Amino acid sequence: MRRRFAALLIVPALVLTACGGGGSKKDDTAASPSPSQSAPAPVPKPVDSASPLPSVKGETGKKAAITIPKQDPSGKFVVHPLSEGSGAVVKKDDLVMASFTGKVWKSGKDLGSSYDKGGAPQLITAGSKTIIPAFADGVVGQKIGSRVLVVAPPAAAFGSAGQKQLGVTGKDTLVFTLDIQKVIPKRAHGTQAAIPSNLPQVKADKDAAATISVPKNDPPKTLTDKVLIQGDGATVKKGQTVYMQYSGAAWKLNQGKPTATLFDTSWKSGAPFATAIGAGQVIPGWDQGLVGKKVGSRVLLVIPPKLAYGSKAQGATLPANSTLVFVVDILAAV
Repeated sequence: MRRRFAALLIVPALVLTACGGGGSKKDDTAASPSPSQSAPAPVPKPVDSASPLPSVKGETGKKAAITIPKQDPSGKFVVHPLSEGSGAVVKKDDLVMASFTGKVWKSGKDLGSSYDKGGAPQLITAGSKTIIPAFADGVVGQKIGSRVLVVAPPAAAFGSAGQKQLGVTGKDTLVFTLDIQKVIPKRAHGTQAAIPSNLPQVKADKDAAATISVPKNDPPKTLTDKVLIQGDGATVKKGQTVYMQYSGAAWKLNQGKPTATLFDTSWKSGAPFATAIGAGQVIPGWDQGLVGKKVGSRVLLVIPPKLAYGSKAQGATLPANSTLVFVVDILAAV
């Protein structure tokens, strides 16, 4: 399941690529299903076509107009290219940026679109078990630049639990178009800069959570936003949606010894984290520390309590007045 440390977000986001397996726990910051005691139904193997099929109008790169047939869906998981791109074929485990338009078959309810005001493309780990198969399996084997029609029965969408936040029941078949835009790196690449000895030390050379250790001195009282790897992409601007991998730790004293206790990482979720930046949707230390950095960069953030959660404890995980340490790889910004 896509899990996220809920307190990181001030405004919860609806993330359509969250996993809908029937046995997962609920995450307040992702569009994931409610808990279920029953085992999830097996995901059917995708087929190229079935009858009936929705019709789709509109150009790739613009919001699709989806018309749902009057008949009931076939129950099959359909992944059908509407137009084939000229780029490389998406392989399992590729990190794919794709825009979507979605509908519920029975009700015709719109599930939104990346092309709507305030919308943004999704980052999809191709073939991942932690993302709904409608997206994860819908991009595998397709070419960059393609528009794909996906008809997803419940087992290929949010499972028998459905998704209340989106108005999806456990019996709903969903319809999506996916515009497959590009494959991007899963993390920042390059030689990591040396880190001063009075700051946390970081090892993040694998596709996994970073290892963070903290020095014996007290943490800084002001925000630290040190670029460890300088990316060569565009500069992140206020209000953009930023896609990133991150690991977060609390800088604590444990029986007099400094420790960095990892409390959250995007690497557990199967897909990077996306949020509007500089817009008050995340803690101030993120808004202040990431705007102005370049796409492709790795950034060390040391965030004092006043720019994190201040005197408010976040459950047992983060005591009041915690200094937070994040390692953030900026993958894309739109």
